[in-house]
Amino acid sequence: MARYTDPVCRLCRREGLKLFLKGDRCFKDKCAIERRAYAPGQHGRRRSKVLGYGLQLREKQKVKRIYGLLEKQFRLYFKRADQARGITGENLLRQLELRLDNVVYALGFAASRAQARQLVRHGHIEVNGRKLNIPSYQARKNDAIQVREKSRKNDQIRLAIETASGRGIPAWLELQPEQFRGMVRDLPKREDIRLPIQEQLIVELYSK
Repeated sequence: MARYTDPVCRLCRREGLKLFLKGDRCFKDKCAIERRAYAPGQHGRRRSKVLGYGLQLREKQKVKRIYGLLEKQFRLYFKRADQARGITGENLLRQLELRLDNVVYALGFAASRAQARQLVRHGHIEVNGRKLNIPSYQARKNDAIQVREKSRKNDQIRLAIETASGRGIPAWLELQPEQFRGMVRDLPKREDIRLPIQEQLIVELYSK
């Protein structure tokens, strides 16, 4: 499967804000945005103001990078969101939030979405009592997501749970940290998604 393998800190610098792609590092002084708050590259300091189509493109790129998706995957999510009932932008964000790797991250079992994807891929996560290794699985209401019994001594998982309290758990999720278990209490609403995203710009981009 294709994936982005270059340094991720340059993605945050390109978008001009923290995308929280490196876990704990993003909360420390070593964060690239704290040290060099301008776009990467030779002409990063002299980039002109972005308008119109550029704004729409940058918003789409930002959301792709937050959730760790490539263009083809993202287009499929948008197509499904556009065909579903309701507001297309909100449908899109709801789908992205309900990805299993994002739920694992939001529950605090991983320090970043990339680490959450790896945990899922390597079989450390169970959904409703069954091992599931598909990061794109769409979680449903009342799904129980937990770390497998034999994986609960994993130092990375334990450290992530200890440090996740600073992020907070979204209102649509419920966490039982002692049991390494969480539950999808409800489907996420737009007000529950606290990321700095203007989804209408993405809808306008793909609607041209």
